[in-house]
Amino acid sequence: MTTSPTIRPYRPEDRKALDDICIRTAHHGEDSRPHYADPGIFPATFAAPYVRLEPELAFVLDDGRGQAAGYILGAADTARFAEAFRTTWLPLVAGRYPEPPRPPRTPDEVTAGLLHDPERMVLPELAAHPAHLHIDLLPDWQGRGCGRRLMRTLLQALQDRGVPAVHLAMATANTRARGFYARLGFEEIEVSEPGAVTYLGRTTKPDRL
Repeated sequence: MTTSPTIRPYRPEDRKALDDICIRTAHHGEDSRPHYADPGIFPATFAAPYVRLEPELAFVLDDGRGQAAGYILGAADTARFAEAFRTTWLPLVAGRYPEPPRPPRTPDEVTAGLLHDPERMVLPELAAHPAHLHIDLLPDWQGRGCGRRLMRTLLQALQDRGVPAVHLAMATANTRARGFYARLGFEEIEVSEPGAVTYLGRTTKPDRL
């Protein structure tokens, strides 16, 4: 019997589904597969390290049949996470995704450059928002309130850990996502040389959702 979709903690058996969701939403919110030779670089950079390093801050949207249709992943302390990414995570994936030349020549190499530079996450302008997050939902599950439910779940978990505020980085070109975050109370954080990325932040108090 099919049940209603729910938000639940991540389980190791969700890993393949999370990788797939990440790949299918990584290109400005759309499917990255037509644009990358090996789109697995995206979950290796933006999803898998979170469930490896901070699984207690990983939550999924369960479609009611046990299958993940979306997720939200968090790191409570970005500076500490970047250090663990460098020392614990990167050695596990650097063989498949080696450090690219500078400057990178292809879209894959651009993302591999991000993988090999976790220190990029640590910016002084973000210090008042020590946590950060990634959230993605498959297209069929967008616009149904599921993203808000995922966000509320993570914010409460961060609040329970005493984390005062959270930030995220989004592709500036993804205007649809910007509207979603604005509705959830995220405001722009000005940083020097943001490139193609916009930084947004808000308090972890879920009562503002």
